[in-house]
Amino acid sequence: MGSTDGHRDPFDFPRHWEADVVLSDGGTVHLRPITPDDGDKLREFHGRLSERTRYFRYFGPYPRIPQRDLERFSTVDHHDRVALVALLGDDIVAVGRFDRLQGGDHQGDSAEVAFVVEDGHQGRGLGSILLEHLAAAAREVGLTRFEAEVLAENGQMVRVFRDAGYQVSRAFEEGVLHLEFAIDPTDESVAVARAREQAAEARSVHNLLHPRSVAVIGASTDPTKIGHAVLKNLLEADFTGPVYPVNAEHRAVRGVRAYPTVLDIPDDVDLAVVAVPAASVDEVMDGCLAKGVKALVVVSSGYGETGPDGLSAERRLAAEARAHGMRVVGPNALGVLNLDPKVRLNASLAPKLPARGRAGFFCQSGALGTAILANAAGWGLGLSTFVSAGNRADVSGNDLLQYWETDPATDVVLLYLESFGNPRKFARLARRLGRTKPIVAVKSGRHAVVPGLAATGAKVDEASVQALFEQAGVIRVDSLAQMFDTALLLAHQPLPQGKRVAVVGNSTAIGLLAADTLLAQDLDLAGDPVDVGAQATPEEFAKAVKEALDRPDTDALVVVFVPPIAVPGAAYARALKDAAHRTKPIVSTFLAVEGIPDELKMPGKGSIPSYASPERAVLALARAVRYAHWRAAPQGTFIRPEGIDTERARSIVDGTSVELRLDDDQAVELLACYGIDVVPFRIAHSAEEAAQAADELGYPVAMKATSERLRHRTDLVGVRLDIAQQESVKAAYHDLAALSGKPGVYVQRMAPKGVSCVLGLQDDPSFGTLVWFGLSGLVSDLLGDRAYRAVPLTDTDAAELVAAPKAAPLLTGYRGDEPADLKALQDLVLRLAALAEDLPEVRSLKLEPVLASAAGAFVSSARIVIGPPPSLHDAGPRRLR
Repeated sequence: MGSTDGHRDPFDFPRHWEADVVLSDGGTVHLRPITPDDGDKLREFHGRLSERTRYFRYFGPYPRIPQRDLERFSTVDHHDRVALVALLGDDIVAVGRFDRLQGGDHQGDSAEVAFVVEDGHQGRGLGSILLEHLAAAAREVGLTRFEAEVLAENGQMVRVFRDAGYQVSRAFEEGVLHLEFAIDPTDESVAVARAREQAAEARSVHNLLHPRSVAVIGASTDPTKIGHAVLKNLLEADFTGPVYPVNAEHRAVRGVRAYPTVLDIPDDVDLAVVAVPAASVDEVMDGCLAKGVKALVVVSSGYGETGPDGLSAERRLAAEARAHGMRVVGPNALGVLNLDPKVRLNASLAPKLPARGRAGFFCQSGALGTAILANAAGWGLGLSTFVSAGNRADVSGNDLLQYWETDPATDVVLLYLESFGNPRKFARLARRLGRTKPIVAVKSGRHAVVPGLAATGAKVDEASVQALFEQAGVIRVDSLAQMFDTALLLAHQPLPQGKRVAVVGNSTAIGLLAADTLLAQDLDLAGDPVDVGAQATPEEFAKAVKEALDRPDTDALVVVFVPPIAVPGAAYARALKDAAHRTKPIVSTFLAVEGIPDELKMPGKGSIPSYASPERAVLALARAVRYAHWRAAPQGTFIRPEGIDTERARSIVDGTSVELRLDDDQAVELLACYGIDVVPFRIAHSAEEAAQAADELGYPVAMKATSERLRHRTDLVGVRLDIAQQESVKAAYHDLAALSGKPGVYVQRMAPKGVSCVLGLQDDPSFGTLVWFGLSGLVSDLLGDRAYRAVPLTDTDAAELVAAPKAAPLLTGYRGDEPADLKALQDLVLRLAALAEDLPEVRSLKLEPVLASAAGAFVSSARIVIGPPPSLHDAGPRRLR
């Protein structure tokens, strides 16, 4: 079967097949389709392979590639014959290819796959990465199966196929294994790829934060230069490995032997901090590549923040570094810290460091980073690691989430985000990490106007963004002060088991203030606030604390302590410490000290945080209660409803290059592909046609103006309901046509009466596609009573979405009405989520009204806009953005 629509030009390959990928040891390579220009590189690659590796690949000696074979291997059509090379610097280190099988039993949907990895790079996960990317390319060109012939003793290659998560069938003949498998992603193959991605990206960040040696390129003798500051900070933090200043003009900087270039350094260099002007970075890169540096921290500015030219230099920097095996923090970065006593790394411009603790911190802005570190030190919040990534050309918050998930030194994750690199991936990683470690995030820019949402008629307001964070288990705060308040509690106290909170103190007024705030935060008061009185002794104070904690109906405790005149606070602090449980959290307003007072510090977990006011203490506790509730709630399962025809749906949206609205027939057909039925309707252009349509549909009918503005008005001016006879149909036709100012009305079978709802999809620039839900009506619109969830959705998400609007009790039999079929609404939500997952070309979709009743959920009209899909996705084979 010859290819008619394939790429025939061997130089013209699909550009999106190029990718930078992270390997299992944290190093990177560049993947791209082969071209005829690669002949010489391929010959050199072949020459570096051992006899054994060549024998495994070619089933014979094959010491050198004849010219004829070289041309055949390096000239492919990127359709029936596809080959990908993995490049490190200028060298090919691995090749994977497939050839479509023709004739015999083959229908042209199967291909033979093979790959070979240079000996020095075996065991780095290149085989798995190549298989993943080849399978994705094969699916694009219409293949469904791979076959492979592997020598039985080639255990490594057999393992690559076996461990990929596909269903592999095998046959054995004369020392050769014949393997076959379908290449559609399975739950297992996706899970395998995600687990490998986590391990590889975590490893690459580990390499960055645990270097054995650091070079400072651009280390200056001038104390006003950043190259001087970085070197000074590294030395003063007492980094445990060697530090190498690179300075072409001086033999030493700050008394440390300097080298003219990184290549002149006699030993290995794991991390290079780059503090030279942007214009000189290219030549620095070449030296770092030749030196085998694993990671770069670029503190120099002059990149994306300066405009389009700077942005292209920044992209080139990231691409070059990755193609030569390195990850990059920056450019324009404050730098990185690791406070582990075995490392003591301060590769940053920040002179003041906090103590070591259990919180990992990621932020983008350098100026903010300096303030964060100074504040953390003042508050007594210890950090494990800190990364301020500047322009995030490469390493982003997502990489750090991957690292902290498995970092034993980190219990709490703190993020100051200005934007998301890959929002879908962020939501996926946060959801997974949040199950074991709390994530506290300040997301700035919350009141910025988001372009492109006005057209959908639904704006993403604060409540919706909050809902998105809650869906992923992220604790969202408004300011750095709130972040520190929350982090202190999470880092030092256990999570609350519920929302019943006791209050103990020595001031009635302050105790009542705490109790009021508790109730305002939807927490329950466990008994009346206890006031031990201003004259109480430390022993009486401790007894009240212990009694409150011992009560079975108490999940957490707020302690308010105002210093009495005569007795020093230390005695009360000792009493409080002795009474504290290690199983129930305590927050305090102790002497109005902020942070962890020395008197309330404990070894390990258990220190009692203090807040300047009881309101702040309670707000921090309320966030911990909500997070603990999310973590304990069932996660739900990702459900794909029955009866979905993706192939037919794809044919409707494929090839769209501009935004356009689907007509009624196309919209109905697209929804039908996902098992969503629209109540039957006709469009009539005369009174007689309207009467005929009503006869065909069956009475009673509804009639609606073709003008959308009139049709969806809440006063129903453009709608006539419950029309039961022909004369009324004709009269309604004349009314509505006159109202629209043009002929044509909708005639639709009446749906069962129910609560009018509205459901939709919209593109959010931060989170990708959102499913939203609300009840129709003026009040709901006015109050923005909409709930949002980001796809993919679990069954739990769907149930929560339908229950989230404030008006949702109207669906559950409010004031004695018959409850609506919530399962039908949830099914509709899951079908929309599946459509959003499959078809990123759907830019907005609105079902309005959806009538929810005991009989089900009935969709009476749909508006769908399609366009070129956004590039913010989290699907396909593993790659760096």
